[in-house]
Amino acid sequence: MSETKKHIKNERTLVIIKPDGIQRGLIGEIIGRYERAGLKLTAMKMTVPTAELIEKHYTLDPEWRRITGEKTIKGYVDKGLKPPHTDPHKVTEILLGRLVKYMTAGPVIVMVWQGAHAVAIVRKLTGGTEPLTSDVGTIRGDFVIDSYQMTDLDSRCIRNLVHASGSVKEAEDEIAHWFAVGPSGDVAPSKIIDYTLVQERILYDVNLDDLLG
Repeated sequence: MSETKKHIKNERTLVIIKPDGIQRGLIGEIIGRYERAGLKLTAMKMTVPTAELIEKHYTLDPEWRRITGEKTIKGYVDKGLKPPHTDPHKVTEILLGRLVKYMTAGPVIVMVWQGAHAVAIVRKLTGGTEPLTSDVGTIRGDFVIDSYQMTDLDSRCIRNLVHASGSVKEAEDEIAHWFAVGPSGDVAPSKIIDYTLVQERILYDVNLDDLLG
């Protein structure tokens, strides 16, 4: 990768508008939040994912089952509740089944967003995993009323409109998973468009040259 590509302004992250986001008619609102922050949309597709695709997505990190299971168990304990299992892998087996059912229920929109601190900016705009405790002003905080309490009662996973990569490494792995990769291992250029937005002169030009003509 060239030095230009390594610049932080070219950081990329993966965002998926989940089936409930599409059914709620929030596609434009969600995209608009990221656009207004100054991020650039470089790839987008609509698809109905298979169970295999979703399971692979959530297990790209071999430690996902253990880490997620431990966090889930701790969440139950912190609330004074009994977790469904004490084995993290048993907990995530249940969770993964629910995620697969949720994410394959209808079409999703898969996107790549690019810009300075893209991963962190998207996570901030999207909000916390549980909509009930997400901050006002975030996508999940403003548009969803779901909670872990309801998901426990209904034996389902949380419905929170959007998936957003949690780290730069995770984003790279997820982008490669959802978009075809070329022989060199890089994401195929036909899938992610490299182009310039006029607003990038304001966001990234060091000296703001030529603003006065």
